[in-house]
Amino acid sequence: MSTNTTRPEFEALEKGQEVATRTVEFSRADLVRYAAVSGDFNPIHWNQDFATSVGLPNVIAHGMLTMGAAMQVVVDWGGDPSAVIDVQTRFTKPVVVPNQFDTEVRASTALTVSAKVAALDPEARTARVDLTVTAPDLTDPEATADSAAALKVLVKAQAVVACA
Repeated sequence: MSTNTTRPEFEALEKGQEVATRTVEFSRADLVRYAAVSGDFNPIHWNQDFATSVGLPNVIAHGMLTMGAAMQVVVDWGGDPSAVIDVQTRFTKPVVVPNQFDTEVRASTALTVSAKVAALDPEARTARVDLTVTAPDLTDPEATADSAAALKVLVKAQAVVACA
């Protein structure tokens, strides 16, 4: 979490300006924890045999976990959760989360999130922030998070932020 406690200054923003970036790692344990707090125990999010039996390449992250992790970047940049007044996105590709552990569970995939100012409304003093959200293409069981191509997992991911 950021220690930022103030909203962005409207006058300091420019269209095209990158305002935040982050990498968010996921492990299978993270998916189980999210299932517990969200109540979404669909086995596609934790059971590899089930996930592959329904045509998925492997276990996949919850869509709302993916969206929430991506949008947290904007919330942190905005400095005040109530500054984020609108959020929207479309899900395009699942985030595959292979099982990876030795003596400890380790992250096996990561979201890469980049947030840029896409539009400024001087009258409302708001900034529309567009996000680019990618994850490694782990649909091939031989692929690794380090070597796989990046896939856009969310499109039209954007938030409107009230500025100071």
